[in-house]
Amino acid sequence: MRVSRAQAEANREAVINAASRLFREHGFDGVGLKDLMKGAGLTQGGFYKQFESKDDLAALASRRAMESATRRWSTVAAGSPDPLEAVVGLYLSTDHRGEVGDGCPLAALGSDAARQSEEVRAPFQDGIEAHLQILDELIPASDSSKPYDKAMAVLSLMVGAVTISRVMTDEDMSRRILETAFDTVKRITSCPEEE
Repeated sequence: MRVSRAQAEANREAVINAASRLFREHGFDGVGLKDLMKGAGLTQGGFYKQFESKDDLAALASRRAMESATRRWSTVAAGSPDPLEAVVGLYLSTDHRGEVGDGCPLAALGSDAARQSEEVRAPFQDGIEAHLQILDELIPASDSSKPYDKAMAVLSLMVGAVTISRVMTDEDMSRRILETAFDTVKRITSCPEEE
């Protein structure tokens, strides 16, 4: 049966959305085409009509995940009297730690993405820059720091803390990692740097 152009586009979007979630849950190599298509409620047969390759889909799904994460930060920041604390608090929460499929793609896929093609890594580069821009706008300015320096440190600390907290089997230690990272981010962003 022939599918309408509108239905084909809806199917393509469903596959990208499903892949965005499944890649974060299982890694790029941890899920096959059959499961990606099944996750979107479709059969594997239509994959190559919509995507050039699995890398093509991985790049599109990564871009979708990174853009979603950036929008989430912007929304949280816009709705709070203390935007930086709201973003950091959301990111370094136990709820976010548990959101592997819907959480930050950097924490879920960062080391995996580093081993992928440039096509797959490019959306991460763009997403990292977007995250840094948001943080740079939210962090109080300091005369002694270069642009993005604090934002880079904060993003690296946050992603690392979530990643490590997800690895831990000791719940108390996992929570302490997130809390310590939160306190450290507050200290980095509130104290003026010495020259």
